[in-house]
Amino acid sequence: MRVPLTLAVAQPLCVAADVAANAAIHVAMVRTCGARVVVFPELSLTGYELAAPSIVADDPRLTPIVQACKEEKAVALAGAPVRGPDGRDYIATLAIDGTQATVAYRKMWLHPSELDRFTSGDEPAVVEVDGWRLGLAICRDSGVSEHARATAGLGIDVYAASTLFSLSAGNRRDARMRAIAAEHRIWVATASFAGSTGGYPKTSGGSGIWAPDGSLTAQAGLRTGTFAQAPLI
Repeated sequence: MRVPLTLAVAQPLCVAADVAANAAIHVAMVRTCGARVVVFPELSLTGYELAAPSIVADDPRLTPIVQACKEEKAVALAGAPVRGPDGRDYIATLAIDGTQATVAYRKMWLHPSELDRFTSGDEPAVVEVDGWRLGLAICRDSGVSEHARATAGLGIDVYAASTLFSLSAGNRRDARMRAIAAEHRIWVATASFAGSTGGYPKTSGGSGIWAPDGSLTAQAGLRTGTFAQAPLI
């Protein structure tokens, strides 16, 4: 049975390739957001560092996030490079709740620079929380209409995208998310980096939540450590 869901999109400060430090920052944001679901940006646990070592879902450095989610009754959707059972590396979304972290989704549409190391995921994915079906996307996925269409076809209520946009791309991000929401009549939640990460000295911030009619419900600014939150009913 579906109940109202409070959702937040977070803009954590990110320490390059330091999973333990970033896990502590994720813990603080889970506690601060006070939301049932907290969406983090692409590769949030390492930053957009394409050479950062891969992790596995049961990495002990993630235990503090599991504990925080247990105490806050939250689910965190965090990003990391992960090593699959096939020995390949993927850009992934981890679903972390009060019991464990699991690999919930692997990015399907990679940039050319990512293909040097990472393998594309092969199918869209859904995480269900309190009766809400959250379809998952990672950055470039959201710019491919086929991905949004296939994910929406799974009967989702929310399209949750973990992203990175450059400082100059904020308007493009907003137009893209507004269009997905309006076309598929679903909520769209986008967590974008703020500050610097990888080769980007400045990123867009502007993490936001769009209603099924395409209207903007909540949006963060340019600063790290901030978030936007909205109740979904």
